[in-house]
Amino acid sequence: MNEQLNRFSMDYFSLKGKVAIVTGANMGLGMAYATAFAKAGADLYIPHFTPDTNEIKELIEAQGQKAAFIQGDLTDPNYIESVVKGCLREYGKIDILVNNAGVSSFHEFPDYPDKAWKQCIDVDLNAVYYLSHAVAKIMMEQKSGKIINIGSALSYTADKKCPPYTTAKHGVLGLTKVFANELGEYNIQTNAISPGFLATEVNRELRADPNFYNKITNRIPAGKWGDLDDLMGAAVFLASHASDYINGWSISVDGGFTTTL
Repeated sequence: MNEQLNRFSMDYFSLKGKVAIVTGANMGLGMAYATAFAKAGADLYIPHFTPDTNEIKELIEAQGQKAAFIQGDLTDPNYIESVVKGCLREYGKIDILVNNAGVSSFHEFPDYPDKAWKQCIDVDLNAVYYLSHAVAKIMMEQKSGKIINIGSALSYTADKKCPPYTTAKHGVLGLTKVFANELGEYNIQTNAISPGFLATEVNRELRADPNFYNKITNRIPAGKWGDLDDLMGAAVFLASHASDYINGWSISVDGGFTTTL
């Protein structure tokens, strides 16, 4: 027993020498995950759709870590193949995958556009499966790996005007369990982070609406919206040796939002 207790150290949380793919890490929540990994010692490979990569590149390199990028559309099978091959060509391995990239589209339910439904499901659910499936084959050969899917408070609840996003985020937790079950024997852990309401540039206008802001804030036991750095510890934990016996679960980083009525 003492041997087991003594071997634990803070090195369990280190990502030194690791290589992480974080989709969409050139903006928003993905930037927080990628920066956290760099601070913990990992090099980054970042698939991105929008062009600007300057800020995240600077953040990663400021930690003395490497950053490489590949622009494209995750709904394109050829791009997914390019992501995997590109990371292997750049770094020779893939230790961590974070399926962060996502879209949402809000419309009145009776007239919800089929095009918006399909795009959201393709990016937020189907791409998670296809990229994870491709990366898993590499991790199975390595006999190690961490897959972290990004869910949402809407993985557990529902909101109006965004049916595909809610559906996709429920599905992401299902995929998390599927991959955990399929890959656990290869020393690959698949878990999820489900962020709640975080104060970001993306939702600045929503937070400016007092009715919406108060409706959400009053349901959060912490009494406030989260910040980007509230996500970073959970990401490093799930990517590290410290979480090796956690598989198939989601950590809700939501201040308690999904525990309340």
